[in-house]
Amino acid sequence: MEILEDKKAENIVLLDLQEHSVVADYFVICSATSDRQLEALADALTDTLHKQHRLKVPRVEGHAAGGWLLMDFRTVVVHLFSVEQRKRYRLDELWHETKTLLRIQ
Repeated sequence: MEILEDKKAENIVLLDLQEHSVVADYFVICSATSDRQLEALADALTDTLHKQHRLKVPRVEGHAAGGWLLMDFRTVVVHLFSVEQRKRYRLDELWHETKTLLRIQ
């Protein structure tokens, strides 16, 4: 989460999906104000998690230009959204029954 904060991600949320999904144990959802920031967030996560935890490069879906990137770290899935796309997809609402472990405005 600190990586996202350092790169100025907005409205960061960590959801515990362990009792609700077989897809992942946790979702991280955050917003960025530009395509460039979305790319910077994805690059920082990939680089830092590889260096610090030897995690492989995640599977990435979506495009910064489209306002959404999904990074699959197996048990943790990170959703990087533009503000507009986050409002459109409303993942926070979709997973409202899950436990919110962390929320950083």
